[in-house]
Amino acid sequence: MATGMFVGIATVDVVHRLERPVGRNQKVTALGQDIAAGGPAANAAVTFARLGGDATLVTALGSHPLARFAADELAGHGVTVRDVAPDVTVPPAVSAIQVVDATGDRQVSSINAGAYWAGHPAEPPAALAGWVSDADVVLVDGHHPRLALAAARAGSPVVLDGGSWKPVLPELLPLVDYAVCSAVFRPPDGVAPHELGVPHVAVTRGPDPVLWWSGGRSGEVPVPSVPVRDTLGAGDAFHGAFAHALACGSSFVGALSSAAPIAALRCSVPGPRAWLEQL
Repeated sequence: MATGMFVGIATVDVVHRLERPVGRNQKVTALGQDIAAGGPAANAAVTFARLGGDATLVTALGSHPLARFAADELAGHGVTVRDVAPDVTVPPAVSAIQVVDATGDRQVSSINAGAYWAGHPAEPPAALAGWVSDADVVLVDGHHPRLALAAARAGSPVVLDGGSWKPVLPELLPLVDYAVCSAVFRPPDGVAPHELGVPHVAVTRGPDPVLWWSGGRSGEVPVPSVPVRDTLGAGDAFHGAFAHALACGSSFVGALSSAAPIAALRCSVPGPRAWLEQL
């Protein structure tokens, strides 16, 4: 069984499905509601586990009831949660999400982990190196900088979820083997993602082909066309599927090709977890 270590933020996501976007000073009744754990590393771990892998999430949650809900929800989807801040009593980060039913477009308001945990930053435990060194693949999202750096130094291969630029990345990128970035990933000074010195780089672009650079070569991976119902977490699903394919021995481009249809499937099914039943 492939083993994956996922290091990053875990949130509580409150998702409302709406007939149309909420206007200014307007109240609407949602068509439906879902509450689930969220965050890039957490969602990637859920996908990895659903594909048959042994997924562990290293994160900071604490003892608040909402944090325990997130941990239990992840465990229910086969993810082992290692909480490095079990004694913290403040509520975990909560994301408020609206998804438009007809288009799958989503609006997300959340809080950055660096700001949220500024008073008690997530520190890597002594056991982290052992956990990570035993994994077939390590994914970091950069939201808990000290955890990300410690994990990347101890594990291999290291995958970066490049959803957005983060202050830790100049120190983290030299430790990364694979950077899978979103189209909104913007390095400073106008540098392109594939110019950052990472050996293997890919950029996902929604329904457009995934671009990749590796070993002096570049190319594209097609993305299946699907009716879009919910784009929330599609990138996270891509990262989890990519990590699973790598852990199972796929090449870089092969792993990208495996991940694209899984992310497309995610977009075709409403709700943060219902799509997993079709994997």
